[in-house]
Amino acid sequence: MIPILDWQRLESDPDGFAQDLGQACREVGFFMIANPPLEAALVAEVFAQADAFFAQPTARKAPLALRNNPHNRGWVGQGEERLDNASGMQDQKEAFNIGFDLEAEDPRVLAGEAFRGVNIWPQDLPQFRDVMLRYYDEALRFGVALHGAFERDLGLKPGFFAPHFTAPMATLRLLSYPAATGRDGEIGAGAHTDYGSVTLLVTDGEAGLQVQPRGSDDWVDVPKIAEAVVVNIGDCLMRWSNDTYVSNPHRVLPPANPRRSIAFFLDPNPDSEIAVLPGTGTPCYPPILAADYLRMRLDATYDRKEHT
Repeated sequence: MIPILDWQRLESDPDGFAQDLGQACREVGFFMIANPPLEAALVAEVFAQADAFFAQPTARKAPLALRNNPHNRGWVGQGEERLDNASGMQDQKEAFNIGFDLEAEDPRVLAGEAFRGVNIWPQDLPQFRDVMLRYYDEALRFGVALHGAFERDLGLKPGFFAPHFTAPMATLRLLSYPAATGRDGEIGAGAHTDYGSVTLLVTDGEAGLQVQPRGSDDWVDVPKIAEAVVVNIGDCLMRWSNDTYVSNPHRVLPPANPRRSIAFFLDPNPDSEIAVLPGTGTPCYPPILAADYLRMRLDATYDRKEHT
């Protein structure tokens, strides 16, 4: 059900890789990448640093709360998000968001540009910042290379997407799900679609992630393939591709054991215009700036209107 693609084919058989990739993007919107260009030792470091952060008492984490940060950075406590507005269930997870890293003196920060702020960091974990930024850069290179395969599949000129990801609104999100308690109405993460272009997800192997193919009432378990990365199409790329690619709902059930994952949400540059791609037919959507689209989606998730 969830296609598995070997990243090494991107060099040895780029046309075949792009064809299989395009089929997955059109039919399921989810696929797995075996042999991904992510250093296994670095992934292990990210998990270790995330574990150390989430194990801290709430009083240590609270000063880093995302709810007090206008740039989508920082800590989200358990029960603070509701990804499934229809059900009303609060997500039983913790998270920590890291954005495109800028200095406080950067002109974009000083000008108050959308989603242009400084990251906030735990002060008592000296390796945390370096590990997270190294992973952020590696995941960004992976995501940009993946868009090169999208270009081949969609018949776009090589390098079409590259200018849109030079300083993206990408978010590295560390996630920690507590073990299920058995209470009614419990959910790890409610049913939702992702907001950006693509999501790159690494998990610790604990089950829970499910996908709902469009037009179906059934939920399909996403399998665990050792060292493979789960990739899914986000709403922004679905809109960009004029619904050629599909962004399917997914959720995380309350896990039997504590569950951890590392998500990299790749959104375009804030000033990128998301207008339907050439060759995809009559536009289903009007153009919109990437920052405006992301702000609209985040406002709905956090029930707030001041997000920039």
